[in-house]
Amino acid sequence: MEDQEMQLKVKRVSDKFTESMYVLANEPSVALYRLQEHVRRSLPELVQHKTDMQSWEEQSQGAIYSVEYACSAVKSMANSTLYFKSIDGLLRQAISMKEQISNSQGRSSLDVIQAPSPPAPSPSFPTSPS
Repeated sequence: MEDQEMQLKVKRVSDKFTESMYVLANEPSVALYRLQEHVRRSLPELVQHKTDMQSWEEQSQGAIYSVEYACSAVKSMANSTLYFKSIDGLLRQAISMKEQISNSQGRSSLDVIQAPSPPAPSPSFPTSPS
């Protein structure tokens, strides 16, 4: 009876050992199959996400460049107040000079109008010898 029990225990152990060896031998291939299956399903979606992200990156880089350019333009406009003040002064000078010229031309035209003009010579007609 002991022999039969021993044989039964040995058979159980050998069966369990064989089953474990079979699982260990086949488990990596099953894992790789599952991994391959997962990659095949998710790769197209990942590629689409990547292209979308690259497109968004390009758009955001363009927007960032535009904003930086606009900021530098605003800063340069703030620094241009000195130039605008200079232009304002030059325009005021030009206006006052024009007024002076207009005033002096107005006086000279009044002098011409008020001055007596010399009498106009009367036209003389040549006489023909007869």
